[in-house]
Amino acid sequence: MNRSVVLGVLVALGAVSMTIRAAQQPAGGQPAPRVVEVEKLRDNLYLMKGGGGNSAVFITANGVVVVDTKNPGWGQPLLDKIKSVTDKPVTTIINTHTHGDHVSGNVEFPATVDVVTHENTKANMEFMRIPSGITPAPGTPANIFKENGGRGMAKRTFKDKMTLGSGNDRIDLYYFGRGHTNGDAWVVFPALKIAHAGDIFSGKNIPLLDAVNGGSGLEIGNTLAKAASGIGNVDGIITGHSTVMTPAELREYSDFNKEFAAAVQAAKKAGRTVDEVAGSWTIPAKYQGYAAPAAVRLKSNVQIVFDETK
Repeated sequence: MNRSVVLGVLVALGAVSMTIRAAQQPAGGQPAPRVVEVEKLRDNLYLMKGGGGNSAVFITANGVVVVDTKNPGWGQPLLDKIKSVTDKPVTTIINTHTHGDHVSGNVEFPATVDVVTHENTKANMEFMRIPSGITPAPGTPANIFKENGGRGMAKRTFKDKMTLGSGNDRIDLYYFGRGHTNGDAWVVFPALKIAHAGDIFSGKNIPLLDAVNGGSGLEIGNTLAKAASGIGNVDGIITGHSTVMTPAELREYSDFNKEFAAAVQAAKKAGRTVDEVAGSWTIPAKYQGYAAPAAVRLKSNVQIVFDETK
């Protein structure tokens, strides 16, 4: 697939969601209120929704760990909401991947906060930019980290696994392979039996495959299966944009992505075109509750699997 086409599709579907939301205003021209919704998952773990990807707020003995920080302009509302549940300072941010609706709020946190990502995500964050042909909302920086003098960029990275803290405050970070991007981190709170998956498991839907940042339509199913086996004794999984789901739903999502890739590969082998496959594929009946895909995302994913299939 042409690189500019891939970039345009990705921005239209996901990465530029931060600019669309930032531009939305109610009647009268006043900015829409930035409301962060709070769901208590455990006594010291909160899910905070709104303004981009789902954020997790983990309160430890020594401070607060935040997973993902939302769109530009949503870092301070997120900080304000955190202050409503604890008076402890934020000490650490973990970003699950590079997209702007998960990392942009970093720049609004104190510069002293430690920022941890997968090593590939750090590299991707260093080159964030709006592709040519896309008109962002007024005032949106091409690279939010460069515009802020490097503030909010990753300070520490990991390759396969990393542990932060100990005892009840322990956090395990895992990387199981390519999927949504090439740097999708899985964040596990062992004492609470909860994980945060970010957008490699954004919900029951066709995933956004970001091939520009290393995502893979062929590998995502296997990566999800490795995560289901490797994250340990977990009862709940915080998704990137939906509700908290179960390990069984994660395994089902792995199967869903494997079957999609296999169906597309079989269609290519049979001589069908990308347009033919995208125009005829539907969600199998056994995957009840899965959202119907947007046509542009479906075609993009079919094209990516075609490109990866030799």
